[in-house]
Amino acid sequence: MTKHFINAARLRTLPLSISGIIMGSFLAISNGYFDLKILIFALLTTIGLQILSNFANDYGDGLKGTDNKHRIGPKRALQSGVISPKQMLNALFFTGTATFIFAVLLIYFAFGTTNFLYSILFLVLGIASIIAAIKYTMGKNAYGYSGFGDIFVFIFFGLVSVCGSYFLYVKYIDYSIFLPAITIGLLSVGVLNLNNMRDIENDKNSNKNTLVVKIGSKKAKYYHYILLVSSLFFTLLYISLNYHSAKQFLFIIAYFPIFKHLLFVIKNTSLKNYDAELKKLALSTSLFALLFGIGSVI
Repeated sequence: MTKHFINAARLRTLPLSISGIIMGSFLAISNGYFDLKILIFALLTTIGLQILSNFANDYGDGLKGTDNKHRIGPKRALQSGVISPKQMLNALFFTGTATFIFAVLLIYFAFGTTNFLYSILFLVLGIASIIAAIKYTMGKNAYGYSGFGDIFVFIFFGLVSVCGSYFLYVKYIDYSIFLPAITIGLLSVGVLNLNNMRDIENDKNSNKNTLVVKIGSKKAKYYHYILLVSSLFFTLLYISLNYHSAKQFLFIIAYFPIFKHLLFVIKNTSLKNYDAELKKLALSTSLFALLFGIGSVI
């Protein structure tokens, strides 16, 4: 049973989920701030949110019948019957509770007992993140079924993850960090868009109206190009405003696989071929965050 829950947690999605924390932490370090306890609990909270989202996605799509024999990609836990709906609900409760505890500890280590308003603000953000993770595919008003998944991914994987983690260290916001946060958000949306391009036919038949279903495959490809190219633009804009060393361009290495992926998408004509590209783009995003961070502090 443990093996099935590990599979349902979709460990391959975790590197993408922590990219924003990596970025925010390195930005803080470049300004002279760091706290190991904040880093550890920020990572634990983010990983918890991602696993919670994956469990909720498995549960929601499983009950709605979206995960079926026509779906491209790995079989999900409820779809294959290795985990029952009740067992998945129990896993959701456990993961949600653990994630909330991690978030509370993170807030305590960041603000102690002296910054009550900041603590309340981040507690609200933590609860909102948990709700967003669950409501992507669960319930009658699941926003993933109405085409709003891209917006939520951009906000929570990009802006909240990068700017929020930065603020936890330094206790103020340098508004220029919204630029690399936008980059992480756009690349994360790119991963979601790729997933939705792969699943367009099955989603359409299952009434899962993702943005890709709404605009069609051809426009979804153009949207994908815009996401990836724009991500580079916002990073270059940040560096132009905060330039101090040529080492800041170390992140360019990560864009070689990203643009190789982009060329693949341009030429690809088979939906099933997108599945292998998901991992590549997700890992490239994590590589970008790491190289950008290293280039900012060396």
